Amino acid sequence: MTDVPGLDCAGLTRWLAREHPELAPQDGTTLTAQVIAGGRSNLTYRVDGARRPLVLRRPPLGHVLSSAHDMQREHRVISALGPSRVPVPEAVDVVDDGAAQEVTGTTFFVMERVSGTVLARPEQNGDYSATGLHRLGISLATTLADLHAVRPDDVGLADFGRPDGYLERQLTTWRRQYDASRSRDLPELDELQDRLGASVPATLSTGIVHGDYRLDNALVGGTADRPTVEAVLDWEMATLGDPLVDLGLLGLYWDIRELTGSGPVVSAVVPDAGYPAFDEIVDAYAARSGTSVPDLWWYRAFAAYKLAVILEGIHFRYRAGETVGDGFDTIGDLVAPLAADGLARAAARPRSA
Repeated sequence: MTDVPGLDCAGLTRWLAREHPELAPQDGTTLTAQVIAGGRSNLTYRVDGARRPLVLRRPPLGHVLSSAHDMQREHRVISALGPSRVPVPEAVDVVDDGAAQEVTGTTFFVMERVSGTVLARPEQNGDYSATGLHRLGISLATTLADLHAVRPDDVGLADFGRPDGYLERQLTTWRRQYDASRSRDLPELDELQDRLGASVPATLSTGIVHGDYRLDNALVGGTADRPTVEAVLDWEMATLGDPLVDLGLLGLYWDIRELTGSGPVVSAVVPDAGYPAFDEIVDAYAARSGTSVPDLWWYRAFAAYKLAVILEGIHFRYRAGETVGDGFDTIGDLVAPLAADGLARAAARPRSA
């Protein structure tokens, strides 16, 4: 591959000229690209030189087989949601390049590049007013409600997942991940796992689940006083299931600074900056969806458990010398606080739950 890791820009130029000539460079020049996100997730590249700004997504380097299917799923769900009220980039194409080895040597997909900013750090809040950040939080909630209002059958996603037994399968998946990363005693995380398994709630409704819905998986545009959610990104974990999982995970990341401070898991959400409290997020979601939201203790506890297992896996790989980078040496310190938060939510659950 040339130019950037995992992407042959000359090959991409040839492919675009052949398959989508309406987007190919007019002057015959070679496209350029740069990685704008990547690592443990799928790699994302900004592509310049085409007639429209583009983005290319491919699996992480070294994880081709396990992630190739994700590319198809991401492209499928973004394409399906295009006509809906959910803001997503316009999908261009998805390609299995495993045999041709022309562009990435993997399955990849191309979509339009949407203008906007990913708010991931507190210092970025300075570009917006307190009123604007409050509106942004409410907009994030109503966008999630719009996603969950989409009927999978209506957009061709009836077979996108198996909603029956979704919560139980989620617990099984993350229990397996935890078992594969065990290297130390974590009694609070073990107890949280047991409590979650013993109290799985009845699913009240099913729908399209994003799987990783949070502020820094959205592109923000608009003005300082009226920011807007221009696009929801990173659909690699999307499926059909219990929508309240998305709301529980959003709550965890909304309040994550209370658990981690300025640690390696950061968030732009700072209450003093103007963002609404999470209770307001829930109220806005309920108002938009036209339904009441039950107590979210199980979903908030599950979100804490899930993130704790993810971080324990990173800690395990760091101790084994398989992960390098800033912050990985202390990321294991966050596992116990997350487990404690989940247990506190389980202890405070309503008696009828």
